[in-house]
Amino acid sequence: MQKTDNLTAYINEHANPYTQTADLEPLIKEASKARYVMLGEASHGTSEFYTIRAEITKQLIEEHGYSFVAVEGDWPPCFEVNRYVKGMAPEYSTARDVLRSFNRWPQWMWANEEIIPLIEWMKEFNKKQPARNQAGFYGLDVYSLWESMEAIIEYLEKIKSPDVEKAKNAFECFEPFNKKPEKYGVSAAYYGEDCMEEMLEMLRTLRQNKSTYDDDPEASLNMQANAVAASNAEAYYHAMVSHDAESWNIRDKHMMEALRIISEHYGTGTKGIVWEHNTHIGDARATDMANEGMVNVGQLAREMYGEEDVYAVGFGTHRGTVIAGAKWGAIPEKLVVPKGVAGSWEDLLHKSGSFNKFIMFNEENRKLFRDIIGHRAIGVVYHPEMEHLGNYVPSRISERYDAFIHVDETKALTPLIS
Repeated sequence: MQKTDNLTAYINEHANPYTQTADLEPLIKEASKARYVMLGEASHGTSEFYTIRAEITKQLIEEHGYSFVAVEGDWPPCFEVNRYVKGMAPEYSTARDVLRSFNRWPQWMWANEEIIPLIEWMKEFNKKQPARNQAGFYGLDVYSLWESMEAIIEYLEKIKSPDVEKAKNAFECFEPFNKKPEKYGVSAAYYGEDCMEEMLEMLRTLRQNKSTYDDDPEASLNMQANAVAASNAEAYYHAMVSHDAESWNIRDKHMMEALRIISEHYGTGTKGIVWEHNTHIGDARATDMANEGMVNVGQLAREMYGEEDVYAVGFGTHRGTVIAGAKWGAIPEKLVVPKGVAGSWEDLLHKSGSFNKFIMFNEENRKLFRDIIGHRAIGVVYHPEMEHLGNYVPSRISERYDAFIHVDETKALTPLIS
């Protein structure tokens, strides 16, 4: 038998079909043993990836005591969602209102119809909980330099903190770049004109005086996370112009730092759910990323917390449609996702039966899925006609994930347009 024939046979033996969330109960039960459940996605524009993760998330929060959802999104707008679900944002009447806070491209990642039911569910769930048990919603990403700085200054001014001058001094350093990170990146990388010293000084000051901001725990968390986001964003934009691998590592290490800060806010024994692309939650050591010196959240979390406390679930599809842009900043389009390339993980999952299925990897079967195989990854910029040239990541699937959910045919999510 050829290697692909073996894999198809192994999939037939170990995969379970599913048509509804109840069918995923064995996976959810196993995942709930971990401190962190990481739910992936093969694209940022697929409806089913959002709706399935939402149903799993509800069960983990309601039945297994998970405290927060941390997503691949910027801290400031995600914190607005957090305020909404915790009943602290009377200025928003509905989830649709608060999702308008997402105004950085690609907005559709969070400003979409599919996420609305989860946000409204979290708000209703929290109404029945004491404040200490309310589930939170937070962003892990690193892009929000200007927005985070503005939030820090606004808060420090509100409480009349003497630290506001250092924050303003740091922010003034960035003003010549007109909120254009690419301009700052070029200036920092090639001309040595950066704001690193100002950012580090601000961060040191805020950390030294952290105890003075503890009267309002959520506000204190917000300022601390914004300070770290702003500092790491400076480093990210500094590196992204000339060091792709370095900027990637800065970003994923930042996301781990943000996850740690959120966890410490909730206290010892906290359990959290992470929503990010497969390329972030699937262990980088099981892909060719490792050859380029790249790390990711999945790897770092396993190293920091132990493999038994991290449960990573990959998601994929054989074919369908997706929302993406032809280039960065372009108007999003509904694009056709072609059938999985012959011999790829997606192709073999389809050949084993054209229905939705999931596989849980364990000590008995993990060795069967360790062969390197191409595994599709779709970004916010996508060219379907070219995907065979660069959208398949060589992966050892059972080492990259603890489980995998396959949706045979998917449809594009629905961005909010009003």
